[in-house]
Amino acid sequence: MTTFDDLLEEAGTFGRCQRRIFALFCLLSLPFAGVYVGIVFQGFTPDHWCRDSAVVGWRQACGWSLADSRRLMLPLVNSSGVVQQSSCEQYEVDWNSTALTCDTQELDLSGVPVSGCKDGWEYQYEGRKSFVTEFDLVCSDGWWVDMYQSTLNLGFFIGSFAFGFFADRFGRKLSFLMSNILNVISGFVLAVAPNYISILVFRTLFGFGVKGGWMTCYVQLTEIVGVEYRRTVGILFQMFFSVGVLILPLLAYFISDWRWLQVAITAPYVLFLSYYWFIPESPRWLISQNNSSKALEIIEAMAKENKMKLTRKFETLTDEEGDSPSASLLDLVRTPNMRKHTFILMFNWFTSAVVYQGLIMRVGIAGGNVYIDFFISGLVEFPAAFFILLTIERIGRRLPFASANIIAGASCIITAFIPDSMFWFKTVVACIGRLGITMAFEMVVFVNTELYPTFVRNLGVSVCSTLCDIGGIVSPFLLYRLAVIWLELPLIIFGVVAFIAGGLVLLLPETRGAPLPETIDDIEFPNRKKETPLENQQMKKLLKSDLTSNKETSV
Repeated sequence: MTTFDDLLEEAGTFGRCQRRIFALFCLLSLPFAGVYVGIVFQGFTPDHWCRDSAVVGWRQACGWSLADSRRLMLPLVNSSGVVQQSSCEQYEVDWNSTALTCDTQELDLSGVPVSGCKDGWEYQYEGRKSFVTEFDLVCSDGWWVDMYQSTLNLGFFIGSFAFGFFADRFGRKLSFLMSNILNVISGFVLAVAPNYISILVFRTLFGFGVKGGWMTCYVQLTEIVGVEYRRTVGILFQMFFSVGVLILPLLAYFISDWRWLQVAITAPYVLFLSYYWFIPESPRWLISQNNSSKALEIIEAMAKENKMKLTRKFETLTDEEGDSPSASLLDLVRTPNMRKHTFILMFNWFTSAVVYQGLIMRVGIAGGNVYIDFFISGLVEFPAAFFILLTIERIGRRLPFASANIIAGASCIITAFIPDSMFWFKTVVACIGRLGITMAFEMVVFVNTELYPTFVRNLGVSVCSTLCDIGGIVSPFLLYRLAVIWLELPLIIFGVVAFIAGGLVLLLPETRGAPLPETIDDIEFPNRKKETPLENQQMKKLLKSDLTSNKETSV
């Protein structure tokens, strides 16, 4: 009986064909970065204050400076321990009164009542436009900004399940085409949506399609390369997301309107529509659908492109990695070790998403140059992939995984207490935290696959990774709402949960050099020696010879 992996060895486990497909799929990770963290620029909240048309008139007539008019309009408030002019309140002064003069020094504002902004807001944003400035999503309406990111993650959450089903039912190739059609339509409509509610609706649909397409791509990529290349290919595929993170601030700097930036982020998905004619269907999926003849055609084409030749004769073609139909959610929690693995991995998926997104979005409210700060923090993601590749086969999985979380947690807490006057030191420590959580995020993906037996492996990864999207829904509310209380408070929360995640990882078994588990018994009794077929046959011969010798002795 011939398996797909047997033929893949002859066709080439990572030849020219796989490298071409890998290069094309890596391009998909570039705009995904813009979708995932584009809120930093599209939803940037600049310095703002109450607008009063009468004050604008006085400013022009009297030649007041902007600082003078703001001093006369805005009361002082204590924000995160810093006394500054209010962004959401103004003095109740009748600026149309004839008693007022251009001499601003004569106006006594002590005891004057204050009220909320009545005539909108003014923004100091150098001619740029975010959806915050377009729809005045500040002060009491600031939580609508959180919804922009949360609805994206809601789309991710639904898309993970829906496209998992579509890809298994209709194939990887058709599912990828469907996702890109949806991305193009929802992405461009999002760029022209007339009101904020419709923006949130299409943002959800955009997340639905983008996450589904990205996951389908990732699965197909791992299905067409040899087992020994899967981990490296998966990590490098994720690393191209970091390349997209570096490109994003450059795009945002030159594209000042958030709607045109949305167009730029969506445009590559038009190109990805053409992949339908350049990317083959997954032969492994075709075999699972009992379509071995079509699978063989694709394998032969791959072999030809790889300049290899198939020599193996076969009568039946099977896939040894197919999931058992008996897999169920209860299998993930029924036994002690499986239950422990499931809960720890769920918490780590949740933590990785909360801390990673939180640290990225924090760049937009930290007060520095958002473009430079975002670019610098993006650079530190690149060493993450190399550290993983250098350590996982030498040290193992558990210690680097736990250390990455603990380093991220410690960096977040230390950063919170470094004064703003030590700007560069604070930036360096924050970047170390970003490096740590990036490593943790990339490691949880493949560690998850190594801790479940074959028949529930895909189910286990799917269920645990849903906590990533739930973390993404929660993250903006944690960041933006807690930052109103104290700017550094979110960092304390991120640090605590990352510490807990790192400590829990130490409770997981080391999987370096261990064979992938096949059954739940392999998880529950990891030290039980498994007999190979050869050992089993030798044992039977030994028992038979012992019985024969005992009979001869008794005679």
